[in-house]
Amino acid sequence: METKWLEDFVSLAETRSFSRSAQLRHVTQPAFSRRIQALEAWAGTDLVDRSSYPTRLTAAGNTLYDQALEVLQALQNTRAMLRAHTSAGTDMIEFAVPHTLAFTFFPAWVSALRADFGPLKSRLIALNVHDAVMRLVEGGCDLLISYHHPSQPLQLDPDRYEMVTLGQEVLAPYAKAGADGQPLFCLPGRPGEPLPYLGYAPGAYLGRVTELILKQAGTAIHLDRVYETDMAEGLKAMALEGHGVAFLPYSAVKKELRSRKLLSAAPPDAQDLQMVMEVRAYREKPSRKEPAKGLAQSLWTYLQTRAGQNPI
Repeated sequence: METKWLEDFVSLAETRSFSRSAQLRHVTQPAFSRRIQALEAWAGTDLVDRSSYPTRLTAAGNTLYDQALEVLQALQNTRAMLRAHTSAGTDMIEFAVPHTLAFTFFPAWVSALRADFGPLKSRLIALNVHDAVMRLVEGGCDLLISYHHPSQPLQLDPDRYEMVTLGQEVLAPYAKAGADGQPLFCLPGRPGEPLPYLGYAPGAYLGRVTELILKQAGTAIHLDRVYETDMAEGLKAMALEGHGVAFLPYSAVKKELRSRKLLSAAPPDAQDLQMVMEVRAYREKPSRKEPAKGLAQSLWTYLQTRAGQNPI
């Protein structure tokens, strides 16, 4: 039996909705249902009355719910004590950060913090967006830093987590500069002559935002996907070699734009071919039983006072 099954079950008992709990637990509804079924198999009895709506628990389910709350609380208290032992020695802040932000935003952001906030010991955990969110949910980091766009919100319960805006990021198309000083490829392309397109792998956060840009474009865009990866740095490397057009965050390409190794692949004044995103920091709200680390709390207070003042 896995503890995440108990967390799933507690969520279901409190929301009384499979779909809502699946969102809060950052899994698909079929995967969430399978985990509840696995818990029922472990218990040897039905825990959920599936004939009713909203969902309600069986008598056995109500018994397990009470026990699950005690078990999970005991585990959280134990984790808090263990983390207190670790933080007492180093007071190191652990950040879960998606790969793209880890390469582009995070190093310069930490440099600015040290110049203004003061000395800072940090540990960076670079993951994909889903795993970075789960790292926060499972208590494996102090802060999560991630992109945000209203079309692709992170499903974090505002009663449990809080957020502060760190700045803004622009996602736009870029291509290698040709010998004539113009981009090798320029949108929108032509029917029958699509531009080579360097895209994000299915499920990548920036890929979903890029799809929204293309969907909302004021003119038809003609692209031929010739390469894909889930990391913006991988797309940038291919774009620098002249393999096609890539939609990249500005922070990932600003040096290449200054040196004119990369150029905008959008027509002049084509504002509909870019998207502004926020960069946000999230943390679990501290409680009396599990307060935030001293330095982490000081940093959070500092970030709140500076919210939105440092666009990227």
